Amino acid sequence: MLGLFLSIEVVGCNKLKDTEWISRQDPYVCLEYGSTKHRTRTCIDGGKAPVFQERFTFNLIEGLREIDVVVWNSNTLTFDDFIGSGKVQLNNVLSQGFDDAPWPLQTKTGRYAGEVRLIMHYANAMHQTSPYAPTAPPHVAPHLQVPPYSVPPPAYLASYPPPATTYPTPSPYPSSAYPPPPSAYPPPPAPSSHPPPSSYPPSTYPSPSPYYPPGPFPGLYPPPPPPY
Repeated sequence: MLGLFLSIEVVGCNKLKDTEWISRQDPYVCLEYGSTKHRTRTCIDGGKAPVFQERFTFNLIEGLREIDVVVWNSNTLTFDDFIGSGKVQLNNVLSQGFDDAPWPLQTKTGRYAGEVRLIMHYANAMHQTSPYAPTAPPHVAPHLQVPPYSVPPPAYLASYPPPATTYPTPSPYPSSAYPPPPSAYPPPPAPSSHPPPSSYPPSTYPSPSPYYPPGPFPGLYPPPPPPY
């Protein structure tokens, strides 16, 4: 993107991996974006928390949304020691115009090696407008407030019991299944024409004779004298 520039300030590092055994390490930071490379000064005896506060400018490249960052330890007699590296994402700064978040660093084996603090600015983010920006605010339908518990919904009306004046529903079973009322029973039996039975036990003896004492052999005694 020709004419669009990104400003990055390398503030410093924190909790860096220590590559020195006796003396304090001397870190510096390298930034690489496309073919553009920048390097900070060496922070002598910076140790694990060097401070740089150096600013660099990058010309943005279409489709490239990350910057490579590498931190080294400067040596005088030997090769510089690799401390850690990471990738800085540009999506946030390109959309909002500002980003000051710290970015983690890793060793070659993927272990945590500290973090680098950057402050990025992108001035054109505030001037970009959306091609679909509306000319008028969107229409919002007014919200009608209904007082609570005004009328219950129709779905709940059927769940309430019927009023007290409602008569019970007739039984679907036939009425013959139930016993008839007392008037439907047969009348009591009519009085019998036979004489009632005698008291118990029944008498098995003959009626007594009008003459006393009774004779076992009637006809042997003389009849009584005739009256005068």
